[in-house]
Amino acid sequence: MKKSKTRHEPMVEWSQLNWCKLEKAVFKLQKRIFKASQRGDVKATRRLQKTLMKSWYAKCLAVRRVTQDNSGKNTAGVDGVKSLSPAARFRLVNNLKLGAKVKPTRRVWIPKPGTEEKRPLGIPVINDRALQALVKLALEPEWEARFEPNSYGFRAGRSCHDAIEAIFLSIKKKPKFVLDADIAKCFDRIDHEALLRKLNTSPTIRRQVRAWLKAGVMDGKQLFPTSEGTPQGGVISPLLANIALHGMEERIKEFAKTIELRNHKGYQVSWQSKAKSLSLIRYADDFVILHEDITVVQRCREIISEWLKDMGLELKPSKTRLIHTLNGYGEEKPGFHFLGFNIRQHLVGKYHSKQGFKTIITPSKEKQKIHYERVASIIEDHKAAPQVALIIRLNPVITGWSNYYSTVVSKAAYSGLDNLIYPKLKAWAQRRHPNKSGVWVSNKYWQTIGGDNWAFATRQKGQNPMRLRSHAETLIVRHVKVKGDASPYDGNLIYWSSRMGEHPEVSTRVATLLKAQKGKCTHCQLYFREEDVLEVDHKIPRSKGGKDEYKNLQILHKHCHDSKTAEDGSVAKCV
Repeated sequence: MKKSKTRHEPMVEWSQLNWCKLEKAVFKLQKRIFKASQRGDVKATRRLQKTLMKSWYAKCLAVRRVTQDNSGKNTAGVDGVKSLSPAARFRLVNNLKLGAKVKPTRRVWIPKPGTEEKRPLGIPVINDRALQALVKLALEPEWEARFEPNSYGFRAGRSCHDAIEAIFLSIKKKPKFVLDADIAKCFDRIDHEALLRKLNTSPTIRRQVRAWLKAGVMDGKQLFPTSEGTPQGGVISPLLANIALHGMEERIKEFAKTIELRNHKGYQVSWQSKAKSLSLIRYADDFVILHEDITVVQRCREIISEWLKDMGLELKPSKTRLIHTLNGYGEEKPGFHFLGFNIRQHLVGKYHSKQGFKTIITPSKEKQKIHYERVASIIEDHKAAPQVALIIRLNPVITGWSNYYSTVVSKAAYSGLDNLIYPKLKAWAQRRHPNKSGVWVSNKYWQTIGGDNWAFATRQKGQNPMRLRSHAETLIVRHVKVKGDASPYDGNLIYWSSRMGEHPEVSTRVATLLKAQKGKCTHCQLYFREEDVLEVDHKIPRSKGGKDEYKNLQILHKHCHDSKTAEDGSVAKCV
């Protein structure tokens, strides 16, 4: 007699699972964890986390995240496994259990952008990645309810643009001194015991996190112990780093209540006003402290240095500076760089500003130089390629960089870059036709499109020309900072799905489709969330005559697209 299929031996294929039902059930649990943590109910938080981690639904989502959705899904750990069949995914789901033996991570060195330095990544094996994703599903809602409002790095629904806007709001009415600080080798030096004490979670999760921290790392064929730090590259590592640095802003606000601060009439202001006058804005391990009094900022540096010692960390002297936003201070010029932006203030007449100064945020000169060198390198590498191939390679680079800086004063930088790139394109074109005149070359590779008389574009009979995007055509749109206490786990899905379409780095096409779909996936009817991988899909595949136009396009989750393409064989573009 045959045994009946159990819940752990599914009778359906992986792609046929009711993912909509799974996601709704898990998110409902996460929302309850968030609410319990928000009201300080530790007992309910631990009980709900235990329920979630035992959930077969949550285990399926964790496995899908590391085997299908994550960009690093094809990177192998020390076991050499980098992709799983649907049947293997089910086996992994059934084997996911806290307390399993942990394998060391595999060290991979990747270059730091704009420098010759390299930073290490620790790649866990696929089983540990899935288990980390499961634990993160349980821990993240608890900590999202507790994280400080001005922490922006490695958090769902928050970006570097929110950090830049927070800085602008802090200094737009008054020039301030700034402590521009960086923590030395933050991820490599976090004290394990201090982190576990701060994590303050259930014994089961604590033992599992400790095992990951102490797992060791394989560099080539040599095993190195890990007595400190959190390995970059793990699914849970960014969350652990944020937990380690949690409390910096609260410590600074406590100090703010003790400072001497008077209003224009000479009276002492309330402690709430004192707290607002002093800001700490953090993105991962980079942070700035802003206040109008230099002695306050200097004292904050001492306080933060002492606070970091408890986590085994220290400030990096070479990257920690004290400057002023409007005037020079010592040998330092006005303004500072943060996350690739230059932030400074300029004196202006009363006609231009009531305060007598203006806050101007622009792309930093260093980032402009790095971007130009990358574009020039692509042109050089494609000197023998056709114009179509060059345009296809350059457009995403130009669009991505321009979109990143589209929330600040970037028009002058955009125009300058376009002017620098033109001679490179001209040299590329003339090299291909050394015996032709400049006029002939210009007519072949440049044409008039719309109001642009010098569009670098193809000339193809019967087809629309393929055109190189210019930086200057990118619209400047002010970014709206995320609400300080808002979280993707608070249940306000309309707010979060609408913000996705307004994100500076989302392309115009994706933003238009998100708005048309009201932030929902047309396949599963679930609202898109910040961590979701999205794809532009053709409703009618191009192989069957579907056109590349808005009425034939839709945005889907990557996994939803996998289900759709299993039926129609279409190909989507990952966004």
